[in-house]
Amino acid sequence: MKISQIISSINQVEKSKFITTIDKLCADAASVDKRIAKTVNKIDGQIKNASISEIGLLFDAVRDSFSKQLKESLSMASPQALLLINILTRDGNSVARISWIESLYIKEWDSINNLSLSLMAGIKACDSNSLDTLEFKLSLFHKCLKEAFQNDTKNNRQAKITDDERTILNVLATELNITNDEFSAIEHSIEPIPKDGMLEALNFLRDLGILFISRKKQEVLVSEEVIEILNEIQGKDILDKHFLRILRTLSDAELSTILKNHDRKIRGVSRQKKISQIMHIGIKGRSLLTIDLFDGETNINQRKDRLKLLLSDLEIETGKIGTTLDERCDLIINHLNSCTDKELDTLSASGFNELLKSLAEHFSDFNNLIVSAFELEPQIILDAEKLKALSISPNDILFLLPNNVIKEVRDSMGLPKKGNARQLILESFANATDRLIDNYELLANRDMNSLISAGLDINEADIGLKFEEVTKAIFEELELNVDEDLRKEISTNKDKVDIVLSISEDDIIIGEAKTSKNGDFAKYSSTSRQVKSYVNRAENYGKRVAQVLIIAPSFSSDFVESAELDADINISLLEAGGLKLILDAFRARRRPNFSSKLLTKGGLLKAKLIAKNI
Repeated sequence: MKISQIISSINQVEKSKFITTIDKLCADAASVDKRIAKTVNKIDGQIKNASISEIGLLFDAVRDSFSKQLKESLSMASPQALLLINILTRDGNSVARISWIESLYIKEWDSINNLSLSLMAGIKACDSNSLDTLEFKLSLFHKCLKEAFQNDTKNNRQAKITDDERTILNVLATELNITNDEFSAIEHSIEPIPKDGMLEALNFLRDLGILFISRKKQEVLVSEEVIEILNEIQGKDILDKHFLRILRTLSDAELSTILKNHDRKIRGVSRQKKISQIMHIGIKGRSLLTIDLFDGETNINQRKDRLKLLLSDLEIETGKIGTTLDERCDLIINHLNSCTDKELDTLSASGFNELLKSLAEHFSDFNNLIVSAFELEPQIILDAEKLKALSISPNDILFLLPNNVIKEVRDSMGLPKKGNARQLILESFANATDRLIDNYELLANRDMNSLISAGLDINEADIGLKFEEVTKAIFEELELNVDEDLRKEISTNKDKVDIVLSISEDDIIIGEAKTSKNGDFAKYSSTSRQVKSYVNRAENYGKRVAQVLIIAPSFSSDFVESAELDADINISLLEAGGLKLILDAFRARRRPNFSSKLLTKGGLLKAKLIAKNI
C-alpha cells in the first residue's frame, strides 16, 4: 500500500509517530529547501493539519533525509528489529495481523537458530586451513565478526557491531561467499536474537516511523515507499516476488547449480524446496544472474546467451538486449524493478477477481499456492483488493505457475496458441471487463437477450453482482479510491454495502448499484431505509458520509423528488448511461479533470454537463 492509502485508513494516534518523524525532517530541511518551506508554510507549519496528498509530497521531498536517518538508527538497532525488518520487507507481509507477523518471527528465529547450531558444530570440528573449504571460510568469518562485536568492551563500551564494522563485514562475507542466512546465523551465535522480542522490535520500528499499527484491526502496515528505502539499505536489488519469478523460470539443474555454489544439499531435494532454500539464502539479484546461476566452466558468451533466453522466458520486451553480461543483467533488473505499478493496472478489480476464480477452478490447490508463495495468513480471503494492497499483481500470480501449466490454462480457455500465453490470458480477462463496461447499460436494464447477442455469457441471477463489480471497475478507472476493506467492515450478513469510495481520511461516499428490468427505478422507501442503515454504521466507525450515490438505469420522477426532499441524508442520483458517458469523456482526455466532488452535488446529476467539463 502507498503511504497515502495507509494514512487514509488509520486514525490520528496511529499515524502520530510517522507524522512526528516527517515533521522534524521538514523543520530541518525547510531552512535550506525553498520547495519544502513553501509546502510547510501552506499548512501553517503544522503537518498534522496537512492533507493526505500534502503529507505524500512532504515525504517525497525529505525521502533522502528519512533514508539517511533510518540507516543510522538501524545500524544501532537490536538483532530482533533487524530480523523483523527482513520479514516485513518480504512480499505479502507489508499488511498483516500482528499475530501472523509474530508467528513468522518465531518461524524465522527457529530457522536461524537451527542453522546457527549446525554451522557452529562445523566450525568447531574444522581442522583445515584452506580457503577452499566452507568450514574454514565460516570459521574465519566467525572470528572476524566476534572481534567486531567484542572490541568495544576493551574500551569499556557496550558490545555492538557499528555501521562501519558491518560494512567491512559485508565485503568480507561477499568475498568469502557467505550468504545472508549464514551471516545472520553466525551473528546469532555471538549476539543471540531474543525469541520473544517481536513486540519490542515492532514498537521500536513504529517509533522510527517505519511502520503503522492499527489497534482496531491489530494489523501492521508498511508502505511501499518505506519498503523501497529498507531494501536499498539492505542492499536488496530485486524484490522477493521478482526474484521468485526468475527462479520459477529456471530448470531443476540450474537450481541445483545455485545451491551447489553455496554448498547446499541437493540430493533428494524437491524443486519447490530448492526454490525455498535459495530464497532464504539471501543472494543478490545481480550475483544470481551473473555468477550463481553458472558453474565455473561456463564462459562469458554462454552466460550472455543464457540471459538472452531469460529475457524471453520472463517475457521482457526490449528493443536492445545489450552486448555485455552486465548490460543484459541491468535490463532484467531494471525492468522488474519498474514493472509493478504497470502490472497492478493490468486488470480492474473485477477482472483480477475473475482471473483468481478461473485459476482456482483449474487447480484445486491454487489458493494454497498463493498463500505459501507469499507467506500469507492461511485464513486470508484472496481477492483483488487484498492482493493489490500487498502489491501482488495479476502477473505475479500467473508467474507462480510454470510455463507448461500456463499453456494448459491457455488451451483450456480456448485462446490462440500463437503469442505470449500469459499475456493472452491477461488480455482475455481485461477484454471481459471492457466488454461488460461497453454493455454497462444493458447490465443495468437486465437485458438478457441483448447481453447474449453481445457475446456475454452471464446467468440472470448474477447480473446484479456483475453490475456492482463493473460499477466499481468504472470508479477505479476514474481514479477514485474504492475502499473494499471499509465496505466489508460496515457490512453485515443482512445488510451488505455495494460500494464505498474514500474521498479523504474521514469522508466517504456510499454507493448503491441498482438494476431494473421494468423501466425507471422507483423503490425509494426501501432503498432509503437501506442506505440510512449503512450511513449509521459508517458513522459508528468514525466516518463522515459526505454523500450517498445511487446508480440505476433511470429513476422515476417520484424517486427523484423524494431524494431531493430527504432531510436525513444527502443523496445523489446517477443514471447508468450517464456514468458510462462520464467514463468515455475521461478516457478521451489526455489530462482529465475529474473529482469525487462532482458526485456530491445532490439530486439527479447532470452527467452530460460533468462529461463536458472533465
